[in-house]
Amino acid sequence: MKRLIFATHNVGKIKELQQLFADAGVEVLSAEEVGVMDDVVEDGTTFVENALKKAQFVTQQTGEWAVADDSGITIDALDGRPGVYTARWAGEGASDEQLIKHTLEQLRGVEEGKRGATFHSVAALVSPQHESWTFEGLVEGEVIVEPRGTPRSKLPYDVIFQPSGFDQTFAQMTDEEKNRLSHRGRAFEKLKAFIKSL
Repeated sequence: MKRLIFATHNVGKIKELQQLFADAGVEVLSAEEVGVMDDVVEDGTTFVENALKKAQFVTQQTGEWAVADDSGITIDALDGRPGVYTARWAGEGASDEQLIKHTLEQLRGVEEGKRGATFHSVAALVSPQHESWTFEGLVEGEVIVEPRGTPRSKLPYDVIFQPSGFDQTFAQMTDEEKNRLSHRGRAFEKLKAFIKSL
């Protein structure tokens, strides 16, 4: 495999995957770069369903290897919400700032130590022959009370999520530090190992 089409328009995610695959000899292109402009409706009830749906769509459109991810945060004190609705739970089209504000409002009154959360990521790989594989990554931590760090484009929760065992949020870490630790990084490391074995 010489190139991989990433079924996303999220520049932050594309940059993350390009950095991860820089040493693998695989060119990572966005769906937009190969002429796929349409978005898939993410109406699955699991991260796996949504990731597969997006990757399958890009493979159908291009006939090439495609990868997609679906990621989200589940917050213990909110009974696992927002889950698959992570990007939309403050309302369709909500800005990064609105997502952060909504999340912190939902946790108002929940004390530190009871704000446990898990970031989930599922990477789905689909071949030109429509075979598919999925890879999961998790990272546990907590939602802090006040945002800290510099937000990354379209990755709003980075400023309020602090991984267990660390005193920094994802937004306070370098790209390299975050990629080694993050849920998406873990899922894509599994994907990368699989691709190298092909």
